[in-house]
Amino acid sequence: MSKKQKLKKETKTKKGNIPQKKAVAQVVLPVSTELEQKVQVSPDEPPRLKKKYQEEIVPYLMKELQLKNINQVPRLVKIVINCAVKEAVRNPKVLENVFQEIKAIAGQCPVLTRAQRAVAAFGVRVGNALGICVTLRRARMYEFLDRFIHVVLPSVRDFHGLKLKSFDGKGNYSVGVQEQGIFPEVNDEKIDQIRGMTISIVTNAKNNEHGKALLTQFGMPFQK
Repeated sequence: MSKKQKLKKETKTKKGNIPQKKAVAQVVLPVSTELEQKVQVSPDEPPRLKKKYQEEIVPYLMKELQLKNINQVPRLVKIVINCAVKEAVRNPKVLENVFQEIKAIAGQCPVLTRAQRAVAAFGVRVGNALGICVTLRRARMYEFLDRFIHVVLPSVRDFHGLKLKSFDGKGNYSVGVQEQGIFPEVNDEKIDQIRGMTISIVTNAKNNEHGKALLTQFGMPFQK
């Protein structure tokens, strides 16, 4: 047998011994559910309140507040939804339902808030999960505020407007919600217990007057 024939056989055996890559099974995620389709924000079209802010609110506030630079106009920074659950100290599984409810309300995956200090009187240890929190920015922030003003607040029974005392002195506003059932995203049949939450609207306003002027133009129904 010649040397060329030996080399051909060796190359064939080497190629045959190379292990072939196994086909990896790809996990196909399901199409967004009905809830995610309702909350999903289109990247092509800006939210309605954002478009209103750019076209109507900015020129109005510059004239009303006598601002010379457009960068001085107050704007929204973020919206924080926080729900504290005291029952989670004894039964952490309660947070599973709260997690799903806040996720449905915000349209975004929330996070667990944990205790930073131990409180022996309440049996709280450092690191215990005590609530659910989610921070909304950009498009989802405007979409949530639009639903909250024009859908949620009008459905509240005996609603007479939001109190002006809830401003913190720096243009930020916080409002407490007594029950999660006022949000249309929450299924009433799956509510195991009535729980409240705090919604904090953070702005870059210098004072309460500028913050109130901004939120009033968005449609926040304050008490007169």
